[in-house]
Amino acid sequence: MVDPFISANDKASHIDINTLKADYILLTHAHQDHILDVETIAKSTDAVIVSNFEIVSYFQNKGLEGHPMNHGGSWDFEFGNVKYVNAIHTSSFPDGSYGGQPGGFVIEGERKNIYIAGDTALTMDMKLIPLQIKLDLAILPIGDNFTMGIDDAIIASDFVECDKILGYHYDTFGYIEIDHEEAKRKFFDKNKDLMLLDIGESIEL
Repeated sequence: MVDPFISANDKASHIDINTLKADYILLTHAHQDHILDVETIAKSTDAVIVSNFEIVSYFQNKGLEGHPMNHGGSWDFEFGNVKYVNAIHTSSFPDGSYGGQPGGFVIEGERKNIYIAGDTALTMDMKLIPLQIKLDLAILPIGDNFTMGIDDAIIASDFVECDKILGYHYDTFGYIEIDHEEAKRKFFDKNKDLMLLDIGESIEL
């Protein structure tokens, strides 16, 4: 599971977090709309929290299990190798305390490789990823205002050399509402596939 924000999300009101199962919870940064349900889910499932040192320490102080990482580092977990990579954003807990530096994750699985960008601006650091790994899916923010928008996400997909994109960080708040058809058309015009899933919907790679 990555960045669970469910219980206060009106668009996810049909999901009962008490029924969710997770062995690991990956957190890109400390903002409330990414960590809100971590404690509840981790307590009920004994999930291991994976994030930067500051975020993991915060949850370890609450008695939860965690694996701290930092930028450029990688670790072999049972589901694959995870590398913590750069993101350009901010990171603070809801109480204003320091949440470490934001990041993203490159997950090298047994059969598929995935890049989870986290909340980020377009950055040249993305060009480093395909030097080491060939991606099957890039999960990119597309909502603009707080992160990169559609046009920058298209460039980001060029940088990471992946034409199969799962969009996220859009529509949850008024600031990040997007035109779905226009977004898909812009990616299609660049010979790329943008997937926009309904909340609770899933895909299989």
